Amino acid sequence: MPLSPPEAAQLVFGAITAFPTEDCPLVSAAGRHLRCNVLADRAMPPFDRVTMDGFALRAARDPRSASGPRVLQVEGTPQAAGMMARTLSEHPEACIEVMTGAVLPKGADCVVPFEDTEREGSRVTLPAEVATRLQPGAAVHHQGSDHRQGDIVVRAGTRLSGREIAVAAACGAGSVAVAALPRIAVVSTGDELVEVTSSVLPHQIRRSNDLALRAVLVQAGFPLVQLLHLRDVPAEIEAGLQRVLAECDVVIATGGVSKGRHDHLPSTLSHLGVKKIFHGVAQRPGKPMWFGLSRRHTPVFALPGNPVSCFVCLHRYVLPALLRASGGPAIAPRWVQLAEGVDAHPFLTRFLPVQVHSQPDGVLQATPDPINTSGDFAGLIGTDGFVELPPQTAFPARHSVPFTAWS
Repeated sequence: MPLSPPEAAQLVFGAITAFPTEDCPLVSAAGRHLRCNVLADRAMPPFDRVTMDGFALRAARDPRSASGPRVLQVEGTPQAAGMMARTLSEHPEACIEVMTGAVLPKGADCVVPFEDTEREGSRVTLPAEVATRLQPGAAVHHQGSDHRQGDIVVRAGTRLSGREIAVAAACGAGSVAVAALPRIAVVSTGDELVEVTSSVLPHQIRRSNDLALRAVLVQAGFPLVQLLHLRDVPAEIEAGLQRVLAECDVVIATGGVSKGRHDHLPSTLSHLGVKKIFHGVAQRPGKPMWFGLSRRHTPVFALPGNPVSCFVCLHRYVLPALLRASGGPAIAPRWVQLAEGVDAHPFLTRFLPVQVHSQPDGVLQATPDPINTSGDFAGLIGTDGFVELPPQTAFPARHSVPFTAWS
């Protein structure tokens, strides 16, 4: 009996091993998966930081003038970001002009922005309504208020974006330990396939699956992808697969995986020593999917040749497996509500393309946008992903189902 999609996914996850770890310069680490925690090498921020251009002073005013406007005396020259902290005199109405990002002068405990003051020469006046509400800590980002020294600021498993790169740089991480990028081979099979730029005869089709798979893999952070097309010739298929199994860390094939006369992939993989983990999943589209491991423990995904089947299987099984092998966190399912009732299948899980819209109550609602057949690749244009409908005859509107996005 064919496996269910969750059962197939668990077999994939249990078989695939983690990619190696390597050091990467921070300047080149965008998109890579972090393998170790980034720690704060000092308090964040490292000093009491001024957050607005203005005047640094003590919030407590002279008791002799407890109400009404407050008149301050500006001391010395302005203190800008990057300058060592100056010291405020003991005079209760002393202030120092400061710029955003500067260290708070010693003896000061707050900052009043320029726009809340009136200045004449070295005298600065705070209107009564400003002076009476002034509190210690105003416009000050206190030392260590974000993180203490030694705190984890970026956790292992995170895919590094600009936010994490900025934090790692602030912590002095010139290089980081990341998951090595796997070398991936995308192998398309079939005599009917021709190059995109070639003249196409009525009985031929242009290659698209391999280009689609490569585009998704690169977008997901796996850029080391080579493409290989093999005709439906057993000797050519064996030689091509033998080469990529020796050279690559992951092999993704498309086409030639069903039970037709020219579906040579399963038998050829077996001949090359690739151990079959499963062949066939109780799903539509993508039922003939095949998965196994080579003698080198290279994962081999053989996806159906129909474009939609291929695309769905990539997102349902291959991408989550690659992310897991990179050390990323398990992908939690996203749940959406069906905008309308849909038919399902009594024995197979149905993957149904949908458009997703956010409703005023915050609920994500999925509107079915079904395709004609599993070859209707163009039908996916305009959809956001697919919902997973387990075996059942039908699902009513507002029923919650798991959703997988294309991106």
